Amino acid sequence: MDVSFLGGPRPQRGVGVVAPFDFALDRELWRWVPDEVSLHLTRTPFVPVEVSLDLARLVSEHETLGEAVRALTAVAPEVVAYACTSGSFVGGIAGERAMCEAMTRSGAVPSVTTSGALLDALTELGIRRLALVTPYTVSVTRVLEEYVAEAGVRVAGCAFMGLTRHIWQVPYRDVVAMARQAVRPGAADALFISCTNLPTYDVIPQLEAELRIPVLSANQVTMWAALRRLGTRAVGPYQALIRHRDEPAAEPPASGDWPALPEEQQEGWT
Repeated sequence: MDVSFLGGPRPQRGVGVVAPFDFALDRELWRWVPDEVSLHLTRTPFVPVEVSLDLARLVSEHETLGEAVRALTAVAPEVVAYACTSGSFVGGIAGERAMCEAMTRSGAVPSVTTSGALLDALTELGIRRLALVTPYTVSVTRVLEEYVAEAGVRVAGCAFMGLTRHIWQVPYRDVVAMARQAVRPGAADALFISCTNLPTYDVIPQLEAELRIPVLSANQVTMWAALRRLGTRAVGPYQALIRHRDEPAAEPPASGDWPALPEEQQEGWT
């Protein structure tokens, strides 16, 4: 059969993604990506450490990141993103900038990290008061609070779960319950849901409609920042960060009420 009329595959622009070894949400990243862009993922080497500050430091070592970025250069991405929130905030703002510089040196392409993308998103939206939701332990959550504060943004509420493993298995209802706990009426300009291993894509429109503030998530800001480096837009209906400034806010389709997490199951609310 003659298939010459198909014309071959469409040209693709590439985004390289370095993720921690336990990252399980490849498909979620793709949901923000337009058709003309391909993601090329690689992972850091396995280490037998649970989610903690120690793990954040191990998966963000410059040598580890450099090797991962060099592996990605074979497919010639135009930008490289480090998709790990804790790994990119554990060293503070200076540490995040040094990581970007190390990745750029290794791959000779622009680099972004999740935590750096968060600060860019806060600047883009003019956010000065931020509520936080994390699946982390208290010690990891506190370092995120310090990172945000270092950028001159006030933490206006926080909820965390205290998890050290299997974060990708957290259901949407638990994410929504944490968001409701973290955001006090009138206290926050936006909400950030941390951890690239925490599913968030489908809850962002629901939470923005309910809370009436922009809702940012780790994977969302990572893809938004990486795609912006390409001069293209992320795909995300009913998401304030993705929407153009001159576009009117839109209400998401009607949906049923989200169930709240029973009080006895809540851990680490602050």
